[in-house]
Amino acid sequence: MKTATHTLASVSAMSVGDPPTSTTPSEAADQGAGRPGALDAKPAGDLPASRGPQHPTAEKRGVPSGLWMRCEDCGETLFRKEVERLMNVCPVCGRHMYLSARDRVRFVLDEGTFEEWDPDLMPADPLAFSDKKPYAERVIAEQKRTGLKDAALTGCGMIRGRRVAFAVTDSAFIMGSMGSVVGERLTRMIERATEQNLAVIIVSGSGGGARMHEGILSLMQMAKVSAALARYDAAGGLFISVLTNPTMGGVAASFASLGDLVFAEPKALIGFAGPRTIKATLRTELPDGFQTSEFLLEHGYIDRIVRRADLKSEIARTIDYCGK
Repeated sequence: MKTATHTLASVSAMSVGDPPTSTTPSEAADQGAGRPGALDAKPAGDLPASRGPQHPTAEKRGVPSGLWMRCEDCGETLFRKEVERLMNVCPVCGRHMYLSARDRVRFVLDEGTFEEWDPDLMPADPLAFSDKKPYAERVIAEQKRTGLKDAALTGCGMIRGRRVAFAVTDSAFIMGSMGSVVGERLTRMIERATEQNLAVIIVSGSGGGARMHEGILSLMQMAKVSAALARYDAAGGLFISVLTNPTMGGVAASFASLGDLVFAEPKALIGFAGPRTIKATLRTELPDGFQTSEFLLEHGYIDRIVRRADLKSEIARTIDYCGK
């Protein structure tokens, strides 16, 4: 049955180096004079009239761009293909870098099993909002840049032969903020999982909360998704929430924190507001790393820190253990 929030949501959710320069003989003499180790140059008039055929100096071959990258944590220069082979994890310090929603689907679900749900659900512009550019133009630009319709990708697939409902939020799309389409897609996925008795896996990679471009219609998505999860829980469903860097704002304050089991990637930033905002509000010094997954594990907020390479096996093991 459609809830009141579904009705409201429908308002805003529609189906090298430079080549060396040449110098004249007189310039060479001027540049070499007095320089330690430099040879004395003869005046230009003492040089033979002919110096033989001159060959143009070849340009230096530059290193193709994009082969190397630098880790923001340890500062090491890394071979990009090696990092990609490790699922965007630094081989030196283990930093878990940004991973797109499509790549997360590829690494977590069995190959070729993902079936996307509600792929044509598109954001509207109910407020005709405009900041540096109109919201409608911003959405189109983000869609072209990321290849996503919005900040959430939902569907179903197999994890080591176990069928699950699967969703990912992507911080690349307007910081993964929770607009009407994100809330509607997650709610529909959870409701289908309830009907089909599927375990729900949501990987959160959202640095934003409610999407200001949609006003209150965006803010209400927190309650809508949470209510769907409550009904799912009452039906005996298993919800595994996976927190990645960053998981902040309204996402962290709603569905991302409601998992029966909450996993997190190493050194992920997790919280509601950023540390500078909290420090300015409380006017006190904060513990080092208090919004990292390691700190939150120590204080009971999350259940386990799981490396990206182990996530698929850990989810499969958990589903089996819970009998789902």
